[in-house]
Amino acid sequence: MNFASDNWAGVHPAISERLLEVSSGFSAPYGASDFDKKIELRFNEIFEREVAVYFVSTGTAANSLALAAVNRPGGVSFCHREAHILEDECGAPEFFTHGARLSPVDGDNGKIDPNHLKAEIARFPPNFVHAGQPMAISITQATEIGTLYKSHEIEQIANIAKSYHLPLHMDGARFANALVALNLTPAEMTWKRGVDIVSFGATKNGCWCAEALVFMNPEVAKDLPYIRKRAAQLFSKSRFIAAQFDAYFKDDLWLTMARHANTMAQYLQQSIVNSKHARLAWETEANEVFAIIDKSNLNQLEEQGAIFYQWNTPRANAGLVAQHEVLIRLVTSFATEAVSVDRFISLLE
Repeated sequence: MNFASDNWAGVHPAISERLLEVSSGFSAPYGASDFDKKIELRFNEIFEREVAVYFVSTGTAANSLALAAVNRPGGVSFCHREAHILEDECGAPEFFTHGARLSPVDGDNGKIDPNHLKAEIARFPPNFVHAGQPMAISITQATEIGTLYKSHEIEQIANIAKSYHLPLHMDGARFANALVALNLTPAEMTWKRGVDIVSFGATKNGCWCAEALVFMNPEVAKDLPYIRKRAAQLFSKSRFIAAQFDAYFKDDLWLTMARHANTMAQYLQQSIVNSKHARLAWETEANEVFAIIDKSNLNQLEEQGAIFYQWNTPRANAGLVAQHEVLIRLVTSFATEAVSVDRFISLLE
């Protein structure tokens, strides 16, 4: 009954097998092997255009180096007030950009409100040196509360970004879950909507350690090789990252795993809806279910082996959770089984 995070899940056997297959022999290091270049070309196919791809170790590294690549003196990046990049990365984006700031933007359902975004950008007028200068906008897909930016919502943010000549970054730690939930292609969810840079996460979706930075315009990433090296994110035996992506993309395994996680989330959501001892906080759109339970049930569930996280109530949802209640987050993964959902609900009831 582990619903703590998809980070807790193991690795799909096909990915482990591929790692074993490439573990013998010799291969050029630092991304220079033919195998590495083959996977880079595979990203071109996935995104239906020539992209620049850089492997990194974590989502935090991907997000931080994405902003470092577009950094400006006195730079300010805009993100949702409760975005992972702002609240859960220990200041790494600021550190790797040497002091560029993150400016929070309000919005319901975990998503940036376009009007609030325009108002926030307006606080940094051109040539007013004391305020600094806008340098990027970042959205999270899926968001920190499991909601999704629909195509038209991405376009709205992208249009604002372009009007201010700002690159649009997408934190895609759960990129695959969002993709299959929206029934879009990678191209349709990114550059065709106006996204310039993607933090492409695979670790949460069945890999050992596979994250990538994807630049839709390779010219924007011309300094990224040096930025990545300086940040200690250049792998020597990079074939082991490439091998994971090779298995990940083969026969659309990545989409199959994401669909399973989403299906289990829907099953869990319906079970919560039918429960007499819990209620749904908001609609589940990907693989994260947010539920409200009585505090008296919390310890009992945990003592019986249920693993999950308590969650802070979003500012936009103030008053949703009563004094005697608690908001919890339940995350499903490729490894989640229906029997775990059934047992959790049985204990709750």
